[in-house]
Amino acid sequence: MHLIDWIIVTAYLAWVLYDGVKRARATGAVEGYFLASRSLPWWAVGLSVMATQMSAITLVGTTGQGYDDGLRFVQFYFGLPLAMIILSLTLVPFFHRARVFTAYEYLERRFDARTRALASLLFLMSRGLSAGVIIAAPAVILSIVLGWSLPLTVLAIGIPTTVYTMLGGVQAVTWADVKQMVVIMVGVTAAVVALILGLPDDMSLEPVLHVAGATGRLQAIDFTFDLNETYTFWSGLLGGLFLMLGYFGCDQSQVQRYLTAKSVDAGRQSLLMSAFAKIPLQVLILMMGVLVFCFYLFSEPPMLFNQAHQGAIEASGRSGEYRALEDEFRAAHAGRRSDAAEVVAAREAGDAGRTAEATASFVESDRRVGEVRARARSLVRDVTGDAAYTDVNYVFPTFITTYLPVGLVGLLIAAIFAAAMSSIAAELNALSAATVIDFYRRRVRPGASDAHYLRVSKGATAFWGLFASVTALYAANLGSLIEVVNRFGSFFYGSLLGVFVLAVGMPRATAGGAFWGLIGGMASVAAVATFTDVSFMWHNLVGVVAVCVIGGASALRR
Repeated sequence: MHLIDWIIVTAYLAWVLYDGVKRARATGAVEGYFLASRSLPWWAVGLSVMATQMSAITLVGTTGQGYDDGLRFVQFYFGLPLAMIILSLTLVPFFHRARVFTAYEYLERRFDARTRALASLLFLMSRGLSAGVIIAAPAVILSIVLGWSLPLTVLAIGIPTTVYTMLGGVQAVTWADVKQMVVIMVGVTAAVVALILGLPDDMSLEPVLHVAGATGRLQAIDFTFDLNETYTFWSGLLGGLFLMLGYFGCDQSQVQRYLTAKSVDAGRQSLLMSAFAKIPLQVLILMMGVLVFCFYLFSEPPMLFNQAHQGAIEASGRSGEYRALEDEFRAAHAGRRSDAAEVVAAREAGDAGRTAEATASFVESDRRVGEVRARARSLVRDVTGDAAYTDVNYVFPTFITTYLPVGLVGLLIAAIFAAAMSSIAAELNALSAATVIDFYRRRVRPGASDAHYLRVSKGATAFWGLFASVTALYAANLGSLIEVVNRFGSFFYGSLLGVFVLAVGMPRATAGGAFWGLIGGMASVAAVATFTDVSFMWHNLVGVVAVCVIGGASALRR
C-alpha cells in the first residue's frame, strides 16, 4: 500500500482507539460496562445492531459470494423484517421489564439454574467460534496486503481489539459501531463508483450487467422448494425467519444491544431500523461482488485469487501441470472477454438475434473459465493436502490492492478494519457479560463488589479474545466466511429460540422439559446436520420444533 493509504488506516484506528479509551470513564460499574446504564439513543443502538452483524465478513465474504454466485444470497435475509417486527412486539419489552443483564438470566427465573447455565454455555460456544471467523476475514486481507503470515495477522487484529474492548465496555463498542457504519457506507459507495468507471470506455453499464445476468448472477429469487438447497425464497423466508429470531432474540451479542437503549420504544426502533435497511444494504454489497465479476470480464484476473500455496506448487512435481493450467486459463479468459464484448456490442446495437447467439457463446466460454479454475483448485488441494482450500474470500481483497487508486485503498482497508474491530469488540463484550453474569457472579462469587466483577470481566474478555484468535487460524480456509459464521449460528440458534418459546409462550412448561428439550433440540440438529443433506438454513426450524415438542410434552403431563 502507498504511504497515503497507511496514513488513512492509521488515522482511523487511532480515532477509534482514542474514543474507546475516552469512554472507559463511564464504565466504573457493571451496568455501565455491559449496558451503558441503559441510556443510549435508538439510532445509535440501531446502527450498532446492524454493525455487529456487518463485520468484515460482510465486505470480504459477501462480496466474494456475489462474485461467485451472484445475488442469490440476499434470500438469506428475507425472514429478517418479519423477525424484527415479532421481536419488537414481544422480547424487547419483555427483556426491558425483566431488568436483566443477559437473556439467559430470565431462564432461571422461569425454569431453573441448570437451564440458564446450559443456554448460556451454548451461546458461549457458538459466539466464541463465530468471533474467530470474524477475526479471520480481515486477517486474510492483511496477509495479502502486507505479505505477513496468517497467524501474525490474526494476532495483529485480535490483541489490540481485545485490549480496546477491555477498556471501553459497551459504550465504546456502540459509538465505534456508529463510526463504522459511516466509513463502510462511504467505502462501499466509492468502490461501486470505481468499479463502474473501471469498465471499458466504450461500454455502458446495462449491457455489461446483461452479460452477468446470462450466468445467473442477477437472479435474486429462486422459488424452488428444496430442503437441500441453501438459498431459496422459502429457505430465506421460513428458515431465515427462525435463524433471525434466534440470533436477534436469544443471542446475547444482539440482546445486549437493545438492552442498552433508554426505553422500550427506543429498543423497538433500533430493531426496526435494521429490519428495513439491512436487505437494501446487503443487495448493494452483493452487487459490488457482481460488479467485480463484470470488471474481471475485461481485465484479466488471476487464475486463483488465493495464491498462498504458490511456492509449494512450484516446488512440487506438478508445477508443469499448474503452468499448463495457467496457459489454458489465459486462453479461456481471452475467449470469454471476446464473447462478452460481442454480447455488449450486439446489445447496444439492439440486434436481438445476434445478442442471443453471442450470449450462448459467452455462457459456454464462462463455463470453460470456471472449469479451469475448478481443476486448478483441485490441483492445489492434491499438492498441499489442504482439503478446505478455497479462494472466494480473496476475490475482493485482490481487487482492492491491485486496481483501486491510492487513497481509496486506504479507505476500504480502514472500513474493513473498522468493521472487524467493532464487531469483534461487540462479541467479546457479550461473551464477557455471559461469562461473568451467568457463571462467575451466579456460581463462584455472588455478592462481590462491582470493582471485583469489572476486573473479572476484563479477564474474561482477554480469555475470549485469545480463544477467538486461535479459532481464526482454522476458519480462514473453511469456505465462504459469510456462510461459515451462519453455519455456526444455525447449529445453536434454533434450540435456544425453542427454550425461549417454552418460557414465554407455554406457561405450563416445566424446568425439566426445558432442560431436556434444549438437549434434545441440539441432538436433533446434530443428527440432521450429520446424516442428511438438508441445508443449514433449516437447522433452526428443526431445533425449535424439537425443543417445543419435548418441552411441550412435559407441559401436557402436568
